[in-house]
Amino acid sequence: MTGTNPTVAPVTGAPATTVPGSAPGGLVKSVVELDRVVIRLAGDSGDGMQLTGNRFTSETASFGNDLKTLPNFPAEIRAPTGTLPGVSSFQLQFADHDVMTPGDAPDVLVAMNPAALKANLGELPGGGLLIVDSDEFTPRNLAKVGYATNPLEDGSLEGWQTVSVPLTSMTTDALKDSGLGKKEAERSKNMFTLGLLSWMYHRPTEGTIRFLERQFRRKPEIAAANIAAFRAGYNYGDTTEAFTVSYEIKPAPMKPGRYRNISGNQALALGLVAAGRLSGLPVFLGAYPITPASDILHELSRHKSFGVRTFQAEDEIAGIGAALGASFGGALGITTTSGPGVALKGETIGLAVMTELPLVIVDVQRGGPSTGLPTKTEQSDLLQAMFGRNGEAPVPVIAPRSPGDCFAAAVEAARIALAYRTPVMLLSDGYLANGAEPWAIPDTDSLPDLRPAVGFATEPNGSTADGTPEFLPYLRDPETLARAWAIPGTAGMQHRIGGLEKADKTGNISYDPANHDFMTRTRQAKIDGIAASIPPTDVEDPDGDSRVAVIGWGSTYGPIGAACRRIRSSGRKVAQIHLRHINPFPADLGEVLARYDRVICPEMNLGQLALLLRAKYLVDVQSHTQVRGMPFRSAELAAVIQDAIDSTSASLNGAPQ
Repeated sequence: MTGTNPTVAPVTGAPATTVPGSAPGGLVKSVVELDRVVIRLAGDSGDGMQLTGNRFTSETASFGNDLKTLPNFPAEIRAPTGTLPGVSSFQLQFADHDVMTPGDAPDVLVAMNPAALKANLGELPGGGLLIVDSDEFTPRNLAKVGYATNPLEDGSLEGWQTVSVPLTSMTTDALKDSGLGKKEAERSKNMFTLGLLSWMYHRPTEGTIRFLERQFRRKPEIAAANIAAFRAGYNYGDTTEAFTVSYEIKPAPMKPGRYRNISGNQALALGLVAAGRLSGLPVFLGAYPITPASDILHELSRHKSFGVRTFQAEDEIAGIGAALGASFGGALGITTTSGPGVALKGETIGLAVMTELPLVIVDVQRGGPSTGLPTKTEQSDLLQAMFGRNGEAPVPVIAPRSPGDCFAAAVEAARIALAYRTPVMLLSDGYLANGAEPWAIPDTDSLPDLRPAVGFATEPNGSTADGTPEFLPYLRDPETLARAWAIPGTAGMQHRIGGLEKADKTGNISYDPANHDFMTRTRQAKIDGIAASIPPTDVEDPDGDSRVAVIGWGSTYGPIGAACRRIRSSGRKVAQIHLRHINPFPADLGEVLARYDRVICPEMNLGQLALLLRAKYLVDVQSHTQVRGMPFRSAELAAVIQDAIDSTSASLNGAPQ
């Protein structure tokens, strides 16, 4: 075992106190109190980095820290072992205060092999803590990633606090009496690592032990081995001289309530379950598995007792077709997908627009085009959501801003779909879907009543020329312009359904030019009218006199918010505007944008929201974009904002640009 002892805090936040303690054998160890830390675990996609990160996250959430996570893994089910394309990582920032991102860069990097080291070392700041599994630095593994010499021995890691630990062999030694073979025992090294980190950061251990017992209840020998490895890692940290410091991050102050750790996909699925209960309707999901949306299907399939029915279709088109059919039959129809699936579903979305039936389309965006980057995040489906159908086919578009907010966004999408009888696009993304944070479980009494003001049609709502009562399926509610919704089989409510243009009121097939013009404008007016039911624009401008505003949507909320905090902490002023509703925009958005001399719009695409804002409000929005498959870094955005503030001030003072 080689390396330097990490005797200083590997984070930028200054320690509050250092408390001496003693380990078995009389070894004196200090406890350093920190305000936050960013940890990145990296290894092969088969090393269990995601499981390790998720367990550490769960225990951190139960301890009471605020946190944000960033899983990052390859698209292949099992990428080539020991290679750069096969590296999987999990980053977590946790703190004694509220945090908005998983952190720009790690303070602590755990590298399970040379590939993980090479892929991630460039992002570990100088002086950061580096823990490596020395057993994996074999000549063969080093050659796979192009290391001519062993970095653990050639002095190239002197700029970091490097602790070389034989994680693999220590794990197999701990499990020598478990009855497992060498290969099986080595698979538990992630639990040894988790135990070590749990000691280093004073994480609870009982939850992980219960998880392992539950996870491997049908294989008790595997459960026992993982628990033994976990405890061995914890005890190693407690007794070794390699680590003379452990760290304490106190719980963050939070509003009173009951919290749980939740990912974006979990929150979105629970929001859809809640929407079914709040509307009094059964929930039907028609979906084809696709990364990164599949976990919504998995989660919803667990909730049959709440009136949820899931259908794994043979393809994307069948999935949305079944969901729209369920809506026609009186259910809350839902389909989930990612960008490539939205392209396939476009014709049926248009059918939902024409038939004016409620439908929620969840697009968990990923890098594109085509298959693109299945496991990486992006926001490049906005224009597809807005316009990706033939004809004038307007669809409401909303987007959650954080993993926990996916719950509320799902409820809101269902509200709009049911109240206005329209398909709704809900744009999440891979960063939100796989990321996690503490989520305050809402009081059910605080959730909205989603039962439509005008329920199912059960009796005629019009009459023929001779006075005979009849059902007019396209007779509209004067407030929402929603048409009547009649469940098939209701006596006297027979009506035509399909994709051909409908005659006003009767819903009969019509090729009349004036009727087509009227119905097209009416469908658009219905979507435009949704603006009357959504809250004012979300603006954070503490002093109310900022000259520069940063506007974003979806998952850019966290990085933009963190960047704005950096700017304000330096004494500068900046406003943050965040949009949940993108079609229609909030009614006051034009007025809000006009308050500022400069508006910056960061997006993980090539400027799609900026394009919409410029077209609608004639505002010279400054677009700042990236499409790297990763979320923005707050430091990068802060630099962009700072430049905008400086240039705006210079312009107002008459200085040359």
